[in-house]
Amino acid sequence: MASRPKRHTVAAVIGHETSPFELAVACEVFGIDRSEDFGVPWYRFMVVAAEEPPIRAATGFTIDTPYRLDSLRKADTIVVPARSGAPEAMAPQLIDALRAAHRRGARILSVCTGAFALAEAGLLDGKRATTHWFHAAEMARRYPNVKVDPDVLYVDEGDVMTSAGTAAGIDLMLHVVRQDFGGEIANALARRMVVPPHRDGGQAQFVDEPMRDASDGDLFGDTLAFMEQHLGEVCTIDDLAARSAMSPRTFARRFRAATGTTPHQWLTRQRVLLAQRLLETSDESIDRVAERCGFGSAAALRPHFQRIVRTSPMAYRKCFFECP
Repeated sequence: MASRPKRHTVAAVIGHETSPFELAVACEVFGIDRSEDFGVPWYRFMVVAAEEPPIRAATGFTIDTPYRLDSLRKADTIVVPARSGAPEAMAPQLIDALRAAHRRGARILSVCTGAFALAEAGLLDGKRATTHWFHAAEMARRYPNVKVDPDVLYVDEGDVMTSAGTAAGIDLMLHVVRQDFGGEIANALARRMVVPPHRDGGQAQFVDEPMRDASDGDLFGDTLAFMEQHLGEVCTIDDLAARSAMSPRTFARRFRAATGTTPHQWLTRQRVLLAQRLLETSDESIDRVAERCGFGSAAALRPHFQRIVRTSPMAYRKCFFECP
């Protein structure tokens, strides 16, 4: 088991409109002294104000703390929780403090949109990172040097770590405890928190991506509507091209130009989306779900589901649907 000879100092740094849940996770994991419980010197913890306190939380209450940004000089690990509002609206002094902490070797982790602060400080340039799936495209656009991965729950790049939305902060912080104190203590802490020590899959299983609305009048609106209405049936390129009054080659080329993907990939994605809905809302067998979605069998569904949703159909059902 790995343990530290002295107490490791963790600082959660917050500004106005900070999100209470993400801050509370850091307080729960690092802020409660568990030295006697686990027989190791637990973390020393402080909440640091990046702006003049009291700090206004996103839900209306205020947070006071005696610690200011100069206290980050004492921190071995810095946690940047999410905040509501425009993710790019960050105090310049916070960005400077994060850069200084990184230069001296501090470990820095973010939860949800807290990743924007790390990106603004340049700490994620050339590295993989994640954030809440809802903000991933904006992060990729704003910071092109960051390799944004919208599917995973967290990314560990050594001295900088990023996590996805809300509860993914728990996954990342338990990962940190596992690094610092070993799996036995991390698992015991997870039991205390009544959460799984490790979650399978990634953000993809939580992304709200409804079926395409084909009423937008684009070139393939009618064809896409037909495909969505017949997901359980065989749809060949020849059939779809004929419906669009094109040759198969022209149809495939113009389909990609209009949708950004191939007909096969688009159809597979829609079938997986339908499988997700059925797994969430019905108690039909996975084989039956696969048949209704056009895959034919659970064995055929499984690799596509795993690739797109990053978990298995069975694990997904356990997460979202409890059979009576």
